[in-house]
Amino acid sequence: MLSSNGEYKSTRNGQVHWDAPSTLAEGDYSHTDSPIRFHGKFTDCMEMSASAGTVANYLNAHQGWFCRCAQPMRVEPVRENAYALTIGRIGSFGYEVEPKVGLELLPPNEGIYRIETIPVPNYTAPGYDVDFQAIMELVETAPAPNTKTMTRVEWKLDLAVAVHFPKFVQRIPKSLIQNTGERLLNNVVKQVSRRLTHKVQEDFHKSLGLPVPTKSKRAT
Repeated sequence: MLSSNGEYKSTRNGQVHWDAPSTLAEGDYSHTDSPIRFHGKFTDCMEMSASAGTVANYLNAHQGWFCRCAQPMRVEPVRENAYALTIGRIGSFGYEVEPKVGLELLPPNEGIYRIETIPVPNYTAPGYDVDFQAIMELVETAPAPNTKTMTRVEWKLDLAVAVHFPKFVQRIPKSLIQNTGERLLNNVVKQVSRRLTHKVQEDFHKSLGLPVPTKSKRAT
């Protein structure tokens, strides 16, 4: 995940490159023994112009909206409620990967939705490991006079990525790798969050013939 110029990049203008193949083949890696771990916690929300029950019915039917809204990321269903998601090529310090992660969208339990990492069948990640733990909760707000019922989909994400870097990266100070990796992880999560949130809101409100509400906050 980490260019020789000392600045992180994921593509031009800091954007994730969504469709390019990985620079290195899986068999071309010569990794260090100990991975470097990057970790971040993030929160955000989506505002939906409907009751919590209506939003829950939409979220429960993820076999439709998840594949549509995740584009241009590649999504492959791997079993009931689970998908393999290919994020896109990201990298810095002359080293790039194209992360693929298995995610299971667990059925709600007392109104709480969880998304957890699962192994991708017949796939071995080339030099990295992802631990993705997300929680979503639906919070319905009482409508004021002459206003519609609103539901906030509030989510929290605890994300850890461990990377076995090629040995040539060891010439770079570990503190620089760590700081660059943390910034890159934060940048990628914010990009994906904004894109996915916007698409899910559009898809949900279009299905009900409603306008999309203005988003009031960004991922933190």
